[in-house]
Amino acid sequence: MTLDRTAPKVMPLEYRHAPSDLSDRVAYGLTKMLRIFADTFFRKRYGHRAVVLETVAAVPGMVGGMLNHLKSLRRFQDDRGWIHTLLSEAENERMHLMTFIAVAKPNWFERILIILAQGVFFNAFFLLYLFAPRTAHRLVGYFEEEAVVSYTQYLAQIDAGHLPNPPAPELAIDYWKLPSDATLRDVVIAVRQDEAGHRDMNHAFAEELCRRPKDGAQLADPGKESDLAPAA
Repeated sequence: MTLDRTAPKVMPLEYRHAPSDLSDRVAYGLTKMLRIFADTFFRKRYGHRAVVLETVAAVPGMVGGMLNHLKSLRRFQDDRGWIHTLLSEAENERMHLMTFIAVAKPNWFERILIILAQGVFFNAFFLLYLFAPRTAHRLVGYFEEEAVVSYTQYLAQIDAGHLPNPPAPELAIDYWKLPSDATLRDVVIAVRQDEAGHRDMNHAFAEELCRRPKDGAQLADPGKESDLAPAA
């Protein structure tokens, strides 16, 4: 994983966070609803699914980083690594997008869909993070759980010979420091590992926001396991 910070606690690849309250159930319900839409629209076109969904996936880190940046300025408080971690997540998701554009080569309809999806999701997520940051992080955690599932299915289709396994794009080889003879399969494994890290980090952020006192105490440092760990 190429993020500067790894998840505070590495959970199993198949890890799923069980909803525990209304905030979690709202985030979980939205995730499942959007999963149905994605499955219906893309079916097994995993490369094209990745192009559209990674466009959306790069939004939360940027929104969260921006709003935490502004809050740090208003309160004259150190963010303890949250801004850097969230912006790194956004950049990592953007690189996923750049990689799958080279693989799937989206058509004009998918490009229009990308513009519309990004515009709607950015504004919706901005408002959600502004008023309910814990729910926003939980939502991203659940999104990433589904991303891990999708990339696992993508990998299975490649291994079964149902989808081609061409050489990895040069961009991906440079970014993940893959062998020169790496293939799409290697890229999917690397991307899936990234998504699992984002899942763990966002669930951990949601847990920290749940524990944080209402008096505006500083957030825990995502670089310390003792400060920030996802609930089992």
